[in-house]
Amino acid sequence: MVAIISAGIAPGLALLSYFYLRDQYDSEPIYMVFRSFAFGALLVFPIMFIQYVLEIEFVFSSSLLHAFFAYGFLEEFFKWFILFFTIYQHTHFDEHYDGIVYGVSVSLGFATLENILYLFANGVEFAIGRAILPVSSHALLGVIMGYYLGKGKFSSSPSKKRNWLILSLFFPIFLHGLYDYILISYHHWRFIMLPFMIFLWWFALHKAKRARLINQYL
Repeated sequence: MVAIISAGIAPGLALLSYFYLRDQYDSEPIYMVFRSFAFGALLVFPIMFIQYVLEIEFVFSSSLLHAFFAYGFLEEFFKWFILFFTIYQHTHFDEHYDGIVYGVSVSLGFATLENILYLFANGVEFAIGRAILPVSSHALLGVIMGYYLGKGKFSSSPSKKRNWLILSLFFPIFLHGLYDYILISYHHWRFIMLPFMIFLWWFALHKAKRARLINQYL
């Protein structure tokens, strides 16, 4: 049990530490980060229940709809909802990069508990693969969501603010849905997943770098 819990927690905490420590100018309070992490973890149970019902009731006959709604939309919308209503208006969200810190913390809270439950059900031998794919992809989607939330938070134009907020939800849903569609639909999914994950890492790290540069010049 200790091995499974450790293997389930380790990748999430490592990724959270990486993105947290990259906040060079005004690090967020630890309690706020872990509160966001806990909120993300609490999302696992209602989302898993909804996904279970959708699956046993055969709501989606199309793998495309299943991937983009049951996984992409449900998971990313609820993470976005938590971020928007618990973090977005908070006084500690006072820099562009803060959106990334909180986006990653909510996403990794979800991914970490999901990972632990998966390893309990299927075995610790899946820990490395889980760390490379679902846990890291959740973190990267959190970076992207947080980046666009930060753009919206500090935009002076109401129309631009609305557009940034839409993008903060659209990109994670689209990329998450595409990730699951690759897994569901292709027998040799590894050959497609490799370039997809390389792109996802590049895209997320590029956004994180831009957010740090914005902080630097404020």
